[in-house]
Amino acid sequence: MRVDVVMPQMGESIAEGTITRWMKQIGDTVSRDEPLFEISTDKVDAEIPSPAAGKLIEIKNAAGETVPVNQVVAVLETDANAAASAGPAAPAAAEKAASPQAPPPPPAAAKPAAAPPATAPAAPAVSFAPGARIERQPMSAMRKKIAEHMIESRRTSAHVSSLYEVDMTRIVKMREAYKPVYQERHGTKLTMTPFFVKAACDALRAWPIINASVDGNDIVYKKDLNIGVAVALDWGLIVPVVKNADELSIAGMTRKINDLAERARAKKLLPDEVQGGTFTITNPGIFGNLFGLPIINQPQVAILGIGGIEKRPVVVDDAIAIRSMMYLSMSYDHRVVDGAVADQFLAMVKKGLQEFDESLL
Repeated sequence: MRVDVVMPQMGESIAEGTITRWMKQIGDTVSRDEPLFEISTDKVDAEIPSPAAGKLIEIKNAAGETVPVNQVVAVLETDANAAASAGPAAPAAAEKAASPQAPPPPPAAAKPAAAPPATAPAAPAVSFAPGARIERQPMSAMRKKIAEHMIESRRTSAHVSSLYEVDMTRIVKMREAYKPVYQERHGTKLTMTPFFVKAACDALRAWPIINASVDGNDIVYKKDLNIGVAVALDWGLIVPVVKNADELSIAGMTRKINDLAERARAKKLLPDEVQGGTFTITNPGIFGNLFGLPIINQPQVAILGIGGIEKRPVVVDDAIAIRSMMYLSMSYDHRVVDGAVADQFLAMVKKGLQEFDESLL
């Protein structure tokens, strides 16, 4: 029996997906729920499992092609004997199927319905000096979506940034003391991120405009605190969302953040897990960055940037002391967030970090 494999709908607002890699080739056997191919959408990259056990006898769309949802992209044969007799179809399909390393087909070869529209990343052609040593590679679907999203954000919001210095000595010591406890008691690694999320949630409750969005001439105040936590991937960046983060304990938040980050890197996230964010935290400091001025994640109105934590000499009670210091930045939409409000919000985040309640651990 033949079973059609279709492009899944990875969310209500998603109309198409780009096949980035076939994990099985013509003639391969596959088990039910075994990863069959990989797709990229404007929300998430994901591995798509096989709907049935059988043999892959036809691949209709090669890696690099963008396909509408519910369109058949491959065919399985669940009867091994029938699959063996399906020889004529296999070579033709195999010729069309690209290997995982093959580049996507040129735009001229794409189907009209799947051809990408003119988007924000488009730029004038770049010329190079004769003999220049270059290597040209097409952007991945995720890279193109990030580019579009960032440029659109710059066009939409009036970006302004504020920067605060925070003494993280107390939290650094607490984390070191509680790391083995968390691993033993909760089975998860205690990172710095839950401390930032907790401090941000407390400040968002006090300053709800930072958790809002702009819709035409209206300001939409969101009651839920859904915190996006940026995760750097080898192939781009994704922002899983911790829903109702203010309702979680530090232990619960730690487990949730670690789980989302691990599944993001394994391409196991569901579309719903990267949607609905109301405020975003990004942490370039893990790579040694002193501080950054991030671009707002639309349709949000602010994004918090976490800098690297370094021991520095600072003045404490008129004496020089060695403290673990960090820069905290926030980019915000000046259409609705005034500098005074942004500074008071950041001051509260700073206070929440410097005076973190140890009993919460």
